[in-house]
Amino acid sequence: MPASLPEFLAGGLFQAGWGTLALYLLVATQLTIFSVTLYLHRSQAHRGVDFHPLVAHAFRFWTWLTTSMITKEWVAIHRKHHAKCETEEDPHSPMQKGIRTVFWRGVELYREARGQREDIEKYGKGCPDDWIERHLYTPYATMGPTALLFISFALFGFAGVAVWAVQMLWIPFWAAGVVNGLGHWWGYRNFETDDTATNLTPWGVWIGGEELHNNHHAFPSSAKFALRKWEVDIGWATIRMLESVGLAKVLRVAPALDVRPNIPVPDAETLKALLAVRFQAMTDFQRGVLKPALREEAAAAGAKLRALLPRKLRKGLADDGRWLKPDARQQLHAWVAQRPRIRALVEHRARLSAVLEARGNDAAATLHNLQAWCAEAEASGIRALQEFSARLKGYSLQPAGA
Repeated sequence: MPASLPEFLAGGLFQAGWGTLALYLLVATQLTIFSVTLYLHRSQAHRGVDFHPLVAHAFRFWTWLTTSMITKEWVAIHRKHHAKCETEEDPHSPMQKGIRTVFWRGVELYREARGQREDIEKYGKGCPDDWIERHLYTPYATMGPTALLFISFALFGFAGVAVWAVQMLWIPFWAAGVVNGLGHWWGYRNFETDDTATNLTPWGVWIGGEELHNNHHAFPSSAKFALRKWEVDIGWATIRMLESVGLAKVLRVAPALDVRPNIPVPDAETLKALLAVRFQAMTDFQRGVLKPALREEAAAAGAKLRALLPRKLRKGLADDGRWLKPDARQQLHAWVAQRPRIRALVEHRARLSAVLEARGNDAAATLHNLQAWCAEAEASGIRALQEFSARLKGYSLQPAGA
């Protein structure tokens, strides 16, 4: 029998129980997460994967229905974030705007960034510009969530309105707040990137793999975010599933590093690998050279490492205190200046970073500078630095699919 009006208002057409509502909400919000991480992020913003037109449009429709976000705007804002990361021009950097602002007011920052139309045009190139985008998805972006509200009410009654409200908060909280905020403030780092990006957890499941944010910033165009054996990227698993049935094509993944033994001087293969995995090289320096040197300094002083140098300053040593507050940065620089061995290592790291960042030079000049750096490292008399140089010279990229 048709539901009475009070029954319809309370439970809609389905008269669903709380268990059914919870299941629907879980599936619907995960579809929204996948639409953002797979389509907007990995496919449109970074061109790491292409989807079959039917799948791509399903993602576009779901994004319109559940978020009101416009593809070109989202892509442009995200690309600008990478291009201007942690600077005053970054649309949502906790280092510039504060973690509380980014976490709780991420939507406001997104709206501010949308208003900068020159940036949208500059960074949003290559996004869909077909009839439905021009006549529905872009000019009537808010119509999608409005339609979803009526659908939710028809299906589930007033309970559906509550479900709809959760859906509307899902992306603002998890993407704008958690990923953009906490993903640059708290977590662990596999790579010493030029920004503060962190991995929130090694299990990228709840928000589609976006938890692995440091990995993504190290290799932005990679369709796969999990880069360690113990890490899980549910978004990548979904891509591989779609690829297995011909609905997706992976275009780029992070290159894998190999180390050749007994290479006397850096060669073209070394340089090619270093330019592709620059952050891996700087991470190897931090973990294989600086950290052992710190432990040796502590042992020589007869003190524990945390007493020798507070944890915050030890973390700051990885990037010369770039993200420390001025007084803490000054304290770190004074500490380094008093220790000739540590100072020499920091200077060697800075010179190596300058070699790898000098992309305006031609390959021959960069290779020459790299060879000179290795020669200096080997003549330093610092064993850890010499061993690092020997390893660095053997860097190469594993063949694709190896």
